[in-house]
Amino acid sequence: MTVFSFLIIGIGLSVDSMAASVTTGACAGRIKVMEILKVAAFMSVFQGSMPLLGWLIGSSFKNVVQAYDHWIALFMLVLIGGKMIVDGLKEKDPDASACLCPSNHLMLAGMALATSIDALVVGIGFGILSINIWLAVMMIGGITFIFSVAGVILGKTIGSKLNMGMEIIGGIVLIGLGLKIFLSHTYLM
Repeated sequence: MTVFSFLIIGIGLSVDSMAASVTTGACAGRIKVMEILKVAAFMSVFQGSMPLLGWLIGSSFKNVVQAYDHWIALFMLVLIGGKMIVDGLKEKDPDASACLCPSNHLMLAGMALATSIDALVVGIGFGILSINIWLAVMMIGGITFIFSVAGVILGKTIGSKLNMGMEIIGGIVLIGLGLKIFLSHTYLM
């Protein structure tokens, strides 16, 4: 995989974290720079470490599924992307309390974990495809940090209007990447 592919994956995976960060910014009232950085750190650590965990799992099964790795990557990315699109199309309850307090570490960890489950599944695909996991982890974590900082700031200034559609865009990106992997393995092998 190329650096550009990792960039696209990082952007696709960071969308959930950014959406949660937008919500945090919209709900937080006055938010300090250190709180913005704390939200971004939680999101990026979880989002960056989950592919590593998935990679360890995927590497264990590499010899078993190597002939089908492109099918597995396609299936996983379409499944994750499809779920993101469906979640983005669902009507949100405006009365539901979706606020995330940046001073509550347990709540931040829970939100960071929930938004990074898809990165675990992508990491399993990484293990099967034998990619440079350290580059992937650094890029995914770094992109998530940047997107989360931007999300909190945008949420503070623009509010919940920006949150709409972010999951759909991320889902489309992941599906497109799955198709790219599938096509490159199918026609290059």
